[in-house]
Amino acid sequence: MARMLELVLSLSILMSMIFSSTAQSCKSYAFSSNKTFRACNDLPYLNSYLHWNYDSSSNKLQIAYRDTGITSSRWVAWAINHTSTGMAGSQALVAYQQTDGTMRAYTSPISSYQTSLQEGKLSFDVSDLSATLANNEIIIYATIGLSNTSTTVNHVHATSGTNVQSMGTLNLLSGESSSTGGNDRIRKRNIHGVLNAVSWGILMPIGALIARYLKAFKSADPAWFYLHVGCQSIAYIVGVAGWGTGLKLGSESASIQYDAHRTIGIILFCLGTLQVFALLLRPKPDHKYRFYWNIYHHLVGYSVIILSIINIFKGFSILNPDKKWKNAYIGVIAALAFNAVWLEGYTWYLVVKRKRSEIAGKMPHGMNGSNGVNGFGARQRQGV
Repeated sequence: MARMLELVLSLSILMSMIFSSTAQSCKSYAFSSNKTFRACNDLPYLNSYLHWNYDSSSNKLQIAYRDTGITSSRWVAWAINHTSTGMAGSQALVAYQQTDGTMRAYTSPISSYQTSLQEGKLSFDVSDLSATLANNEIIIYATIGLSNTSTTVNHVHATSGTNVQSMGTLNLLSGESSSTGGNDRIRKRNIHGVLNAVSWGILMPIGALIARYLKAFKSADPAWFYLHVGCQSIAYIVGVAGWGTGLKLGSESASIQYDAHRTIGIILFCLGTLQVFALLLRPKPDHKYRFYWNIYHHLVGYSVIILSIINIFKGFSILNPDKKWKNAYIGVIAALAFNAVWLEGYTWYLVVKRKRSEIAGKMPHGMNGSNGVNGFGARQRQGV
């Protein structure tokens, strides 16, 4: 469904900041169907334009959305959200070119950010829905029956995928538009992603590597412990900040459907908090319960790391950033995995070598045959 997702990009881009009151090029456009529209605005992206007639007595909005930037993709969409200010909950008009070259238009309610724009009934009436394609320009025509008497319509905007959005409002009577902090929301989503990727996805694994492998070196004791605690503490603090921004974003968009990502995030916060409190209850090395504490600590710690990496990739699929960011994170994880592999081998070599030395050191003097029992230095039995 890659084409479908490309469609959402067109949909949200055309929807946002949506209108520039100073641009006048749309006013000179003449429709081949001899249709006329009293108002229009040039959209700031993708060479798109919106034309409309609004009848306040019947509360009907007649629109013509034009996208002149059509190349290989023959998908476009236009959407409004007249009940809230996000992409989730928006009502889309979709048009695409069929295999036989004809155009098909349909409606699609958007209930989540990971939409595939499936056909469905909208929350308001739509009539006279059609689409045309000519000279690399797709035009969607429709008449919308708005369900309330407000003369303003909320619109959304995405610049790099289905999940990065900004919001604004359009006054159907005056044609004036205003932004409602979409750039700020993009910034919050980016901060949320960076904080969680760095904390849960990078610092946590590094802290685990420190604890597992540095303590194999006697010269690193007890420095490895303080490095481990410091790294994990920073990761937890930054991770909680990232988790908090995620809760804030979720509360601002209650209709967003990414339950798996959110659920894993909550589990990670709970497990991370348990680890912090468990550190305060850490038994001394010679305590009888230390063995069981170690099992718990390792099990929870590795679970956090695995779930963190999984959730970060789920976050990538939601934010849909440039591929370079996902590739960069994959590179970091691959580097950490490579170091873990060779350090595992090297530390086992050190442990085995140390055990052999300890065993040799515990053997009674002379057991190696140089002197003592059965050695040349053993005292000979005296004859009777």
